[in-house]
Amino acid sequence: MTTTPGGFHLQIVSGGRLRLDGGNMFGVVPKALWERKREPDEHNRIAMDCNCLLVTTPNGKTLIDSGYGSKGGERPKRNHALDDGNPILDNLAAIGVKPGEIDRVILSHLHFDHAGGLTLMDDEGELRPAFPNARHVVQRVEWEDATGDIPELAGAYFKDDFLAVEQAGLLDLVDGDAEIEIGVRVQLTGGHTRGHQVILLESEGSQAAFLADLCPLAPHLRTMWSMSYDQDPLRVRRIKPQILGRAADEDWLIFFEHDVEVRSGRIRRDEKAEFVIVNDA
Repeated sequence: MTTTPGGFHLQIVSGGRLRLDGGNMFGVVPKALWERKREPDEHNRIAMDCNCLLVTTPNGKTLIDSGYGSKGGERPKRNHALDDGNPILDNLAAIGVKPGEIDRVILSHLHFDHAGGLTLMDDEGELRPAFPNARHVVQRVEWEDATGDIPELAGAYFKDDFLAVEQAGLLDLVDGDAEIEIGVRVQLTGGHTRGHQVILLESEGSQAAFLADLCPLAPHLRTMWSMSYDQDPLRVRRIKPQILGRAADEDWLIFFEHDVEVRSGRIRRDEKAEFVIVNDA
């Protein structure tokens, strides 16, 4: 999908398809309800994608999130039905974009399906950044949690996904809401992780938002529909309707990072369903 809100060119680029347990993706929502929205397979997994976003502005190319990359072994590939190859690099190449042409990578957070594509294994078996010329923007609190060996977060982060970026001197840490360049801002939401952020884009009066795991699928538009992966569900329930309310009232184009059916669209308020898709692209 390609769109041009204002002077920005936005293009969804898959960082890899995958399947995750539907119960985990919908948390406390009963299966009898969520399976009407996304049909599970025989292993109770639902089809998902890593809908990364390539943002081309007058200042260069920014990639938002990177998918899961190519470092996973056979077990995660089998368990999650991961694509072969290096999805984000393969799909960028398919639209004529080379890794060295990416000027900036903004990470919503550092879980494997968002940050795994940041690094790759070279022919000598060494980890190196996949985007060697890009500055990598991460919330400081997210970086501290991801690298802090916190027992309660065991298995949530994999350092091979991102440490090589710091070692190469390509890491930019931000504290809270920040303007990354003219028309490109990040907003710290917390909730899914302490350092989770959404990315807000504005150009020539048009606005868009990359919601990442604050609202990963269109069915998550409802306040109480959230993931069991969320570290702070109460925070998600508080901030999600605030951001979605602005999106509806100000006619933002929003992007659903993990949806294979509705990858982007605009929403409106609804008396019964809270928010509904007006149109999808």
